[in-house]
Amino acid sequence: MAQDDLHTLLDDTFDRLFPILRSISGPGLEASYRVLGEHMPLDYFGVPTGQTVFDWTTPPEWHCRRATLTDPDGMVVCDTDVSNLHILNYSEGFHGTVPLDRLQSHLHSLPHLPDTVPYVTSYYNRTWGFCLAHNVRQNLKQGDYRVAIDAEFKDGQIPLAQAVLTGSTDREVLISSYLCHPSLANNELSGPLVLLALYRALSKWEHRTFTYRFLLNPETIGSLCYLWLDGERLRTTIEAGLVLTCLGGPSRRLSFKATRRGDTRIDRLARSWADREPETLEIRPFTPTSGSDERQFCSPGFNLPVGQFARTIYGEYAGYHNALDTKAFMRIETLVESAGLIERFLKELDAAGPYINQAPFGEPQLGRRDLYPTLNSAATWQHSSDAIFDGRTILERVLTILNYSDGTYDLIDIAGKCRCSVTELLPAVNKLKAGGLLKDART
Repeated sequence: MAQDDLHTLLDDTFDRLFPILRSISGPGLEASYRVLGEHMPLDYFGVPTGQTVFDWTTPPEWHCRRATLTDPDGMVVCDTDVSNLHILNYSEGFHGTVPLDRLQSHLHSLPHLPDTVPYVTSYYNRTWGFCLAHNVRQNLKQGDYRVAIDAEFKDGQIPLAQAVLTGSTDREVLISSYLCHPSLANNELSGPLVLLALYRALSKWEHRTFTYRFLLNPETIGSLCYLWLDGERLRTTIEAGLVLTCLGGPSRRLSFKATRRGDTRIDRLARSWADREPETLEIRPFTPTSGSDERQFCSPGFNLPVGQFARTIYGEYAGYHNALDTKAFMRIETLVESAGLIERFLKELDAAGPYINQAPFGEPQLGRRDLYPTLNSAATWQHSSDAIFDGRTILERVLTILNYSDGTYDLIDIAGKCRCSVTELLPAVNKLKAGGLLKDART
């Protein structure tokens, strides 16, 4: 897909998703999946309300139609038709008149950001409430306020959605993102939109070694439900995983959060990128104290090779979890760039091997396969005579690939020895495969 077309797709999809009142369950989340499902073939499934999932019990669906708070003079202070952030997410329904002194315990604001509306949740503790700018809260008049929260809880499910692109092996790369916060751009919609862009890009690859699973879920409880349903199978098939979050904003480079293991193939590939292109990628260590669904995938009972890609990172910008997290801050152009970089990362991961040398007893005869300069002398040591190679660079890569292709080294290892990227090794790999000298050990 041309970048202009991708920009338009992500831009239009953002505009449809942003106004939807979402939470970790309920019609808003399911409606959001359907919007994305218009552009990728999603399968929908879920875990029913009240199900024990590891140490959790799945909550009921939240159905919130509208919520308003009206002051003593009849002026509307909070209204979900104006901003989804005005309602405490997962608020129970309530209708009545409340004096200001009692109302205050049900109001949420940010004194350090007095002009913006915060995003606040109460998923597992039943209460009601509103969120508003602190300056507005400070100027509320004494008197009775009318509270109208048209919301209820119903038995249903924690909904999940996925799409799968098959490869030549059943080894699987999991690409996941959460979709449960309302009206937040970078923190919420950047991940699912980049996931959509990656699905459309990878669907056009001529060859995929791995099978790619694209998973959408509500954060935390959704990934736990997915692991409860499919974790044992995933444990045996997963090659790598990536959680996508906060991929827009002003940061100039991607940021990779390492897996809990720290030494998996995606960890090594990310480190090689960061060493080679520090302006493109930085590495963060794994931590269970902050982050997204990689914490569940990397929990000790599973310990899966799942890392995280972000850009302008959660908790490190003023608009995190409040109304300052806008489309203008996130920027669709930045999402397109992030998707392009992650696709390049996945191409290297897909091609990384390991490989098996098909003529391992001594060096094979490369000349008859047009893999060696036709003349060899002191004059051709730096530059070959027939322009097959750029000096000895590709020849040295060919010899290094052959020597280390014993099924234990992959192209990430070999690229490090050649001081180049996996992508730069691929022309030599393809020549060796075409000449019958190299076989992918994974197929």
